[in-house]
Formats: sequence, C-alpha cells, structure tokens
Amino acid sequence: MERESLLSVLIMLLGGIALQPFASWHWQHAAHGSPADVERRRWLSLWYPIVPLLLLAAWLCGWALTQPDPVPDVPARWILILACTPFALLFARAAARAAWALLRTPFDCGVSTVGLIHPQVIFSPFLAKQLDEGVIRAALAHERAHASNRDPLRIWVAQFITDLQWPWPGAQRRLDSWLDALELARDDEARANGADGAELAAAVLASVRYLSGIEPRAPLLLNGTQPVHARLIGDSRALRERVSRLLAPRQERGADGSPGGVVARYAEPLLVFALLTMLMLGMVLGARVLHPLLGLAA
Repeated sequence: MERESLLSVLIMLLGGIALQPFASWHWQHAAHGSPADVERRRWLSLWYPIVPLLLLAAWLCGWALTQPDPVPDVPARWILILACTPFALLFARAAARAAWALLRTPFDCGVSTVGLIHPQVIFSPFLAKQLDEGVIRAALAHERAHASNRDPLRIWVAQFITDLQWPWPGAQRRLDSWLDALELARDDEARANGADGAELAAAVLASVRYLSGIEPRAPLLLNGTQPVHARLIGDSRALRERVSRLLAPRQERGADGSPGGVVARYAEPLLVFALLTMLMLGMVLGARVLHPLLGLAA
C-alpha cells in the first residue's frame, strides 16, 4: 500500500480512537484570574482533547519517514478503509461545517468583526444612529480588540475542533464557555484601552435591542455552526453577568501563578517540544511497534 495513503488511514483510525476517551472527559472550566487568563485557559481546554491525536499523528509521521514506498506486509486495503470509515465521516462532517461557515453570508448583528486573515469591523449605520458618540467609541474599542486578536479565525478553528469531538456534549459546553470568556476578555481589553465600562454596557444593550427589532436571521445554522465573526453582544446567556461586570470598577490583576496558569503561558512551546519528541520516537521505535500490529491485522 502507498506510504502516504497508509499514513492517512492510520492517522484517521488510530487518531480517532485516541480522541474519543479524551473528548468524553469533563474538563473543569477555569473561573479565576483576570479575564484574559480565564479566556486563554478556556481556549486551551478546547485543544486538550485533541492533543493525543496530534501526538499520535506526529509519531506516525516519524514512522512513515523511515518506511519504503509502498509499505510491505500491511492488511488488505479494504480492511483499513472500512475500519477508519466512521472517523473519516466525522472528519468530513467537521470539514463540511467549516466550509459552510466560511461560505454563508454573515447576518446583520449591528456591530461585528469579520475576516479570517485581515479582520475588519462592520458597524451598521442604523445602529450607529441610535447611539451617542461615547457609546460608539466603546463598541469600536471592543471590536478592535477582537480584530487585533484575530478572533474570527479563532472562532472558526474552535468550531472545527469542537466538531471533531462530536457527538460528545462536553465539547459544545467547552466551546460555549470559551465564547463567554472571550467576550469578557475583550470587554476588559477595551476598558484597558480607555473605553468606559458604562458606555460599553450601553452599547451591548443597544445591540440586543437592535437585533430584537430587525428581521431575525438564525445566527447558528447547520445544527449549531458558529458564524465566522466576532460580535459585540456574545451569548445572551451571559448577558446579565457581563453588564454587571462592565458597570463595576475594573480590577487590575497580576499574572496567574497557579500551575494551570503556568502551563497556559507555555502551552505552545510545550506542545511543539512534545510533537518533535513523538516524531523522533516514531522514527526510532515506530517500526518495532506498528509492524507487529499490522501483521496481526493482515
């Protein structure tokens, strides 16, 4: 069997098996620390269940680098394809939903940030006419915080990661929890850049009234696909908490010194180191482990 084809099949099969138990775990949502710290830790909680898949894929890539093409002594092609079909369908579903989120027209939500590569702020003139100048500045500060952090792209990636963990309900809960934290973090960033909390709260409430007065278009389509843009109002479930936070004095907080906070700060380099380690282990030990398993299935 061709090396690249076998590698793809094994990543889907073994990676899909490795993903399931971790996707089903209940991950505790971070609730303490600054809004930015909470947002980052909840963002990372979206990724934790698929880390085993990434590590296994790196190990398999290391193994493939040492193999001839085609790879001898493997099970029949139809056996491997049949075994990985459920996980291939899951990946295809996630890819289709990601493509649909990109292709469909964004709905009018008053003020939002759109664009995966070059985010831009869109402000409805009909909403702007209803707001004072200070409220408009506060809303723009919030959306510029979304744009500077490339949140539309992050929302799109987060939805794809969540779809890879279907049908486990915990994945959607982790996504909803992160989206709540994302809005609080951007509120805090806007206030740190000079926006007034009361004016930002007024902008949020005005956006809610604006949305309730226009022709409704479902913001979540295709069984819960997130729109690929960041919105001022966020999730209505957290509206009361958000407004109360905006009306309260902003609190300066230092860096999170807890073990979870330390891991969150160095998550990317730790993951890169782990991936490189697994790649090397795959090159050294992959044939010893994988070929006996393939021989059993042959």
